[in-house]
Amino acid sequence: MFRPTKDGGASVWLSAGEASLLRTLVVPVIDLLGGASSGEPASVLDDLESLLDADEPRAPEDPVLARLLPDAYRDDPEAAGEFRKYTESSLREAKKYFAQTMLDTLPRSGGRVKLTGDQARDWLRALNDVRLMFGVRLEVTEDFEEQLAALDREDPKIAAFEVYGWLGAVQESLVRALDRRR
Repeated sequence: MFRPTKDGGASVWLSAGEASLLRTLVVPVIDLLGGASSGEPASVLDDLESLLDADEPRAPEDPVLARLLPDAYRDDPEAAGEFRKYTESSLREAKKYFAQTMLDTLPRSGGRVKLTGDQARDWLRALNDVRLMFGVRLEVTEDFEEQLAALDREDPKIAAFEVYGWLGAVQESLVRALDRRR
């Protein structure tokens, strides 16, 4: 899959189907985080407005968002809320930026993807978020292989589990490509 490049990045050739699948999977992450990223960081006024509007920030109710934006202090709701008040907005924006980087560098019809080192790291972050989203929706546990083996061969979830596994392979190949450059 991914190969290291001389400039510290990575490259890969994706089929049209693979590129389309990655696009299809990363867009819901952006949507969950609050819409399309402009690529620009939130302004200081936006951050201030969100601080003033937030009475008691709480962990999101959506299980995917709860995984993407976890509490910093699980045993102390007050400290978790205080931490969330100051960090959630920038974390959301960063995650949207990483996902948008993936979208911007994916060729619509497949083909070669050449990533700089920074873009490759953004892809890793975006892939991680896509896998978290997918894993939560599929209720994947640490026993992924056993879960997959236990499914009936006619179960429509099999395709989703295979996509989840493929995402892990893409992520691992990118990590290995970047690691080979060191």
